[in-house]
Amino acid sequence: MKKVLILTTSVVALIALTACEPKRGSDAWCEKMDGIPKGQWTFEDTGDYTKYCVFNQKPEEE
Repeated sequence: MKKVLILTTSVVALIALTACEPKRGSDAWCEKMDGIPKGQWTFEDTGDYTKYCVFNQKPEEE
C-alpha cells in the first residue's frame, strides 16, 4: 500500500511540474532560455530560440 501511495504521489508531482513549463516560443520561454547557459541547450533549443526569440516569429497556434 505504501508503494502505491509513493508512486501515485510521484506521478502527480511530475505532472504538476511539467504543466508549469512555458510554451516553446512564448516570451516566457525566451526569458527562461536567456537564463540557461548556452552550453546546456539542445540543438532544437538553439534553432527554436533563433526562430522565436531572435527573428520574432511566433509559434503556430494549436
